[in-house]
Amino acid sequence: MPWKEVKDPYKIWLSEIILQQTRVAQGLAYYEKFIKTYPKVEDLAKAKDGDVFKLWEGLGYYNRCKNLLETARKISSNYKGKFPESYETLLTLKGIGPYTAAAIASFAFQLPYAVVDGNVYRVLSRYFGIQMPINSTEGKQHFQLLAERLLFKKDPAAFNQAIMDFGATICKPFTPVCIECPLHMHCKAFKEVMVNQLPVKEKRLSKTKRNFHYFIFEYKQKWLIQKRTQKDIWQNLYEFYLLESDDSINWSQTVVLDFLKSQLGIQTAIVLHQSELFTQQLTHQQIKAKFLLVKLFDMPTSLKKLDWYTKQKMAELPFPKIINEWLSGIDRAAI
Repeated sequence: MPWKEVKDPYKIWLSEIILQQTRVAQGLAYYEKFIKTYPKVEDLAKAKDGDVFKLWEGLGYYNRCKNLLETARKISSNYKGKFPESYETLLTLKGIGPYTAAAIASFAFQLPYAVVDGNVYRVLSRYFGIQMPINSTEGKQHFQLLAERLLFKKDPAAFNQAIMDFGATICKPFTPVCIECPLHMHCKAFKEVMVNQLPVKEKRLSKTKRNFHYFIFEYKQKWLIQKRTQKDIWQNLYEFYLLESDDSINWSQTVVLDFLKSQLGIQTAIVLHQSELFTQQLTHQQIKAKFLLVKLFDMPTSLKKLDWYTKQKMAELPFPKIINEWLSGIDRAAI
């Protein structure tokens, strides 16, 4: 990504504004077009509104483009084409919030401000086992303060970039490579098998679609079952090992085994069954669930301390409707 390692506040600011609500793969081409057409902030400030909006075409959320022009012109007229080096002053510019201000301040001017993006939320919540919602006011403040305490103030730019890269390449959202992670022995989420449950987000009242992937681990005629304790749907009911994802996942045998090996250290296993999609409509949420029955030949260290139930004990536990539907539809002798 061409904006990494750069010290030019204009390029850092431009990349951050473009990527606010745009994926990197799409934003990259726009970033390169903007830099080629308007190499400096003064060039952007002098541009006609129509030309800039035309260049922005296809990115959506046009208020970002409007703020882009307003801020470029303010920097050109009020600051003689130079970005202010003060974090507080950066926050006064249109379209620049705490995250973008911290990015410009640390990457361009080596000021000690922690940049907290989705990758950072994920790394911190998992490593420290924090179940506070990252999209709540309290959660945002907590994680920001934690990131600032951890910040390596002698080189904040390198630290910020490192933790973001770590979250993007190792502590990934749905397929983190926990076994290869140099921090996994001290990671609370890994030790307590909570990696897929963190970070926590508050569920909004608007109707949402959620994708659940249940792994039914069987070892020596016992099955791994966990209790739902978070403030979410089905609190205090029981379920199998859950992976929740934003998108659907195509679970081929290879993908399943790679996932089990990289995340849980499971070396030998076989997928005995993979279900079709099951759907349950709640008041404000639609749950789509897939079930994968996995036979283990060895007990992985990562799962040893969890609760394993016999068939008789499992029958006594209360499960959500969607799990009971799956259980009633399979051959009970198989589980």
